[in-house]
Amino acid sequence: MPYEWTAPTEGSPTRLHLWPYRSLPRRGFVMFFAITLGLVALPRLSVLGSPVLWFILIFIGLALSGMWMALNRSYRDAEIIENLTLDRDHLTLTRHGPRGRRQDWQANPYWVQIRLHETGGPVPNYLTLKGDGREVELGAFLSEDERLTLKDDLQRRINALR
Repeated sequence: MPYEWTAPTEGSPTRLHLWPYRSLPRRGFVMFFAITLGLVALPRLSVLGSPVLWFILIFIGLALSGMWMALNRSYRDAEIIENLTLDRDHLTLTRHGPRGRRQDWQANPYWVQIRLHETGGPVPNYLTLKGDGREVELGAFLSEDERLTLKDDLQRRINALR
């Protein structure tokens, strides 16, 4: 699961740390490009020393730079971290979004409602927290099953505080 709870110690609140799942880690990104460059080099050997090589190199360079930019953009856009701090008096959600954007939300856990919108949200099983006059999303980057599990887990922990 791309989220984890940290157990509360004496005097510190419970914390939930959420992050998007990465199917291609940075190490895999480097390996992918190393293998791609190797595979692209093989056909170039047959045209080595010919003017056709320069024509092919232009398209290979465009394709590789396009893949590089697209994967880097994907990594930047997925730099989302959500931290939920939960204690008896305060529930605080801090979202660190792409490009350094930060959003904060606070409410009293006694009045917080956890809502699961099975349809009608931007994703199926859209999970939101409602309290203090606002409704905020939680874990929109998680899978449907992970949001269901998170809802039950979070509901249990909030009920224990009430």
